[in-house]
Amino acid sequence: MTVSKRVEELQALLTKGLTEGIGVGHSLGVMCADLGDGRTVYTLKPGLAQANAMLTVHGGVLSTLMDTAMGSAVFTQLPDQTVYTTLELKVNFVRPVSLDEGELRCEANTVHVGRRTATAEARIHNAAGKLVAHGSCTCLVQSFG
Repeated sequence: MTVSKRVEELQALLTKGLTEGIGVGHSLGVMCADLGDGRTVYTLKPGLAQANAMLTVHGGVLSTLMDTAMGSAVFTQLPDQTVYTTLELKVNFVRPVSLDEGELRCEANTVHVGRRTATAEARIHNAAGKLVAHGSCTCLVQSFG
């Protein structure tokens, strides 16, 4: 297994999801901006579809953006025939995100990738570069080969 192979595999899955209109990323408008060895960058341009009753970005949308970015970072470092699922997700909301703040950018990095578990961290910044949320996750790593 090479990292570049896993990155290519993930990119193909993301492209398929966008072109075929499937997956939560497509539903929410989450886009992959960059993939690498244990790191990812995802973006989101918030609109009314991501709003809560106060017309700010719903916390669940920010959590999903972060979970997607961290899970993808973990995936890039897994061996062939190995998958992950999120066991725990911790999100700290720093400030509300209005719908007119522009594109959100979530950067995620792995902290530990082992045979059974993996951990990652992420931060979401608004278009002005202000931190709006940060968090971490623990993933269950499973081989099926």
